[in-house]
Amino acid sequence: MIRLLLAEDQHVMRSALAALLALEPDLEVVAETGTADEVVPRALVYRPDVAVLDIEMPGEMDGLQAAAELKVRLPGCRTLMLTSNGRPGLLRRALDAKVDGFLLKTAPAEELLAAIRRVAAGGRVLDRELAVAAWDLAENPLTPRENDVLRVLAEGAEPPEIATRLHLSTGTVRNVLTAVVGKLAARNRTDAVRIARDAGWI
Repeated sequence: MIRLLLAEDQHVMRSALAALLALEPDLEVVAETGTADEVVPRALVYRPDVAVLDIEMPGEMDGLQAAAELKVRLPGCRTLMLTSNGRPGLLRRALDAKVDGFLLKTAPAEELLAAIRRVAAGGRVLDRELAVAAWDLAENPLTPRENDVLRVLAEGAEPPEIATRLHLSTGTVRNVLTAVVGKLAARNRTDAVRIARDAGWI
């Protein structure tokens, strides 16, 4: 029996996935969550074999950050990322996070089931078209701190709130944002968010 944790913020989608997986005799959903922040705590309690994670979820972290933390806290749990966003940059981030699988939500049910079983067996699964496109993708020029600041900015936070959430000074946040705008050759902060999102860096 393959024990699964499902993380998907859209309740209808999560319920549909759980119902689909319940039909399979070798798969069992042992935990569900709608936020990336709860992935690791629930995984530590329920000890799933595979975590099936949406990339874009509300909370302090996204699905890829949760997957990276899960690798550290529970190395035996494999990770399969699902996304409705086909940007190749997301695949690059997923590979950097050392996830075990990356699949579009538009994939047929049979492909998802096969991917879960392959990942559980120690294999890796990558969407073919995205894998090819990722070869031509530019490397992310931002530092981890710059990425974190820009990601929180993209959620609508102003520099003082970003500073509080990331335990930085407001001055440091403003300096980081100035550096980010320069590195990305952006017109302003909003344009920097757009550029980074289009590339899949945040």
